[in-house]
Amino acid sequence: MPADLVLLSARLLDPATGGLLPHTALAARDGRIVLLGDDREARALAGPRSTVLDLRGAVIVPGLTDGHLHPVSGAERTMGVDLSGCRDLAAVRDALAGAARDLPPGAWLRGWGLDPNAFGSAPVGHAALAPVLDGVPALLDLFDGHSLLASERALELAGIDGPRTFAQGSEIVCDAEGRPTGLLLEDAACEAAEAAAPKPTEAQIRARTAEVLHAMAAAGLTGGHAMDGTGLDVYAALEAEDALPLRLRVHPWCRPETDDDALAELIRLQGTGGALWRVAGVKLFMDGTVDNGTAWLEAPDRHGESTRAFWPDPLRYTRVIGALHRAGVPTATHAIGDAAVRHVLDSVEKARAEHPSGPRHRVEHIETVPDDTVRRFAPLGVAASMQPTHCCEFTRADHTDNWSRRLGEERAGRAFRCRDLWATGATVVLGSDWPIAPYPPLQVMAGARHRRPADLSLPPHGPEQALTGLQALRAMTMNAAWAAGEEEHAGRLAVGYRADLTVLAEDPLAVADTELAGVPVVLTVVAGRVRHRGVGV
Repeated sequence: MPADLVLLSARLLDPATGGLLPHTALAARDGRIVLLGDDREARALAGPRSTVLDLRGAVIVPGLTDGHLHPVSGAERTMGVDLSGCRDLAAVRDALAGAARDLPPGAWLRGWGLDPNAFGSAPVGHAALAPVLDGVPALLDLFDGHSLLASERALELAGIDGPRTFAQGSEIVCDAEGRPTGLLLEDAACEAAEAAAPKPTEAQIRARTAEVLHAMAAAGLTGGHAMDGTGLDVYAALEAEDALPLRLRVHPWCRPETDDDALAELIRLQGTGGALWRVAGVKLFMDGTVDNGTAWLEAPDRHGESTRAFWPDPLRYTRVIGALHRAGVPTATHAIGDAAVRHVLDSVEKARAEHPSGPRHRVEHIETVPDDTVRRFAPLGVAASMQPTHCCEFTRADHTDNWSRRLGEERAGRAFRCRDLWATGATVVLGSDWPIAPYPPLQVMAGARHRRPADLSLPPHGPEQALTGLQALRAMTMNAAWAAGEEEHAGRLAVGYRADLTVLAEDPLAVADTELAGVPVVLTVVAGRVRHRGVGV
C-alpha cells in the first residue's frame, strides 16, 4: 500500500546517540513510520494521494513533546492583556492603561503573566496600580498561575472586604487594618473574585484553545502532557471538528476535597479520549509557589511563610497515591518546595513497597531540593518534570529576585537542579508549564542549555545545572515518551514508531545554545499528517 507521507533529502537525528542515522528519507502510513531508507526506496512507496516533500537537507527529530502545559485553562487565561514582558511597574501601568482605554463601560479587564518582581521592593497590591485602574474591575493573573491581583473595584463587586478562612492554604492578603490589598493566593481565594467576573463562552474557549494549539504546532510541538483540571469536552469537540493539531496526554486533577466516589471516577476516566487525546494520569498538588509564600519548605522562607502543605492532611494524599498506584494510574504531583518533594517521594515509596509493580509517577517543578532528595528519584523510578525557563525568566543570577530573596542564599543556590538529577540517573522531562512560561520547545531546550533569560546579555542562574544539547533533546523526546509509558512506540525515529515528527532547518545539537531558539521550524507532523509547513516547503 502507498505511504501517506514521504519525506525526502533529509537528515535524521537519533536522540539515543546524538548522531545522524544512515538514511535520507522517511515514509509513514496510518500514523506510523513504515520506512527509513534512501530517497529511491521512499519514492517507491509514494502513491497518487501521498504527500511527498523534499526537505533539502533539513533535520528530522522525533516529535518534540512538552512535558507540562495547560492548553485549555491557559487559553482562557491568556484572553486578557499580556503582561509577561513587563519588567517594571511603569511598563505594567502603561499596558493596563492602554487596555483600560479600550474597555466598554462596566467591562472587566483581565491580564496575565504579571511578574511580582515588577513591583521591586514594594508589596504586590492594587494600590500600586490605582492610577490606571481607578473604578475599573480588573483581575490580573500573576505569572505563577497560583495568585491573582484584584483591583479595588473588582474586590467591591466580589464582596471581598476582609480576610477569610480557607481549607487549602488560600489567603486574601490584608494590610494591618484588615483591608484586602488585592493579592489573592491560591485557588479558593482566587475563585472568590473570579465568581463575580464574566466568563467566556464555551465557543470562545474552544476557538482560543484551537488557536493556541495551532501556534504550538507551528513552534514545533507535536504533543504535550496536559495538566488542566478540566477541558475534556474541549478536546473532544476540537477533534470532532478536525481542529486538534497535537497529541495530548491529559491529567485531570485530584484535589484534597476529592472523596472516594470522585476518586473512583478519576480511575474510571483513564484511557478514555479520542485518536489524538486521552486521559492517562492524574494531577495532584502538594504545595503552591515560592513567590507566593505558599510552597511547602523544610524551614520557613525569609518572610516566615511557605510552611504548610496544600493538602490539609498530607497523610490523606499518601493514601490517595496508594489507591491510584494500585489501580494502575500514573500520577503527576506539583511539588516545588523541598518538604513537598520529599513527601511525594515518601508516598510513592510507600505505594511501591506495598505493590512493587505499577505505573510510573512524576514530580512536577522541583524548584529547590537538597542532595539526599535528588538521589531518591532514580531508585524509585520517579520522573523529574522540570521547567528550567522558570528559572531563566523569573529568577536572577545575583539572587535579587523575589524567589531567591524569599529562599535565601543556600536554597536559592540549588535552583532547578536539572543536571544533578540527570547525573543520578533520574529521567528528566522538560516542559514549559505554559502559560506560566513561553511554549516554543526550542526556547525551552535553549533555556535548559544556557540558563539565561530571553535577554541573553544577562548572566545565567546556576550554569552548573545546564543540560547538554543531547540531554535537552532527549528530555523532550525519549524521556517524555518514557514518562508516559510509551517508549516502545514514541520518542524515536524507528519503523513501527509513531510518525510524530519535528523538522528543523538546522541540527539542534550543532547550533549554539544562544541561537537554538531562533532555528526555523520547517515541518510539524502528527500521526503522519502535516500540521505545520514552514515557508518554502
